[in-house]
Amino acid sequence: MPEALAALRGTGDVRVTVGQWGVFEPLAGKPRTGLVIYPASRVDWRAYAPIAVAISRRGFLVVVVPMPLNFASLDPARAESVIQDFRRIRAWAIAGHGEGGTMAARLAAHHPGLFRALILWGARPTGDNLGASRISTMSVSGDQDGIVPPFVIKASAWLLPASTLWVTILGGNHSQFAWYGDQQRDGKALISRSDQQAKVVRATVDLLRSIGS
Repeated sequence: MPEALAALRGTGDVRVTVGQWGVFEPLAGKPRTGLVIYPASRVDWRAYAPIAVAISRRGFLVVVVPMPLNFASLDPARAESVIQDFRRIRAWAIAGHGEGGTMAARLAAHHPGLFRALILWGARPTGDNLGASRISTMSVSGDQDGIVPPFVIKASAWLLPASTLWVTILGGNHSQFAWYGDQQRDGKALISRSDQQAKVVRATVDLLRSIGS
C-alpha cells in the first residue's frame, strides 16, 4: 500500500535503512532492545514498514526480515544473522505474522535463550512445543481473522507457555496486521487498519518494555 512505501522514507524521529534487512532505528538515544519481524507468507516485507516505524519511535531497534520468495519457511533461522549484525542490542524479541509467526516460534523453540520474547500476530506454533520455555510470549489476534481463526489459535495454546499473554483485537482481521491488500478467505474487519495497528503496537511495545527493563 502507498502508506507502506511512504514509511520507508523514514520520519523526523526514525531512520530507515534498506539493505539486506529493513532497519528502523530511533534517532534519539541508543536502543538496547531490538525486535525482529518475520512477514506472513506471500507478503512483501515492506508492508510492515508503518508498524515498524511506530514501534521504533518508542525507543526500539526494529528489523524487518525479507524472506526468500516471501516465505519464512524457506529460511526460518534468518534472524540469527540479524542478531550477529547488531551486537549492541542487549535484549531481542521476535514477532511474526501468520506463517512468519509459526517460523518465529520454531526458531525460538530450537534456540532457547536467543530471544527474550516471542510475539505472535495472527499466528500459532505448529508442532514446536514452547510449553516449558521461559520466554515471554504474547499472542495478538483479530476476532475476524479468517486466515488463522481464533479457534485455531486457541487449539494451539498448549504449545505455548502457561504465562502467555493473550490479546484479542475486537473487529480485527488478518491482513490489517500490515499494509497490503485484502486476502481471500480473510474475514471482513470491523475496525480501521489504523485502529488495529495502534492496538498491535501498544501490546507489542508493552512487552518490549518489560524485557528491556
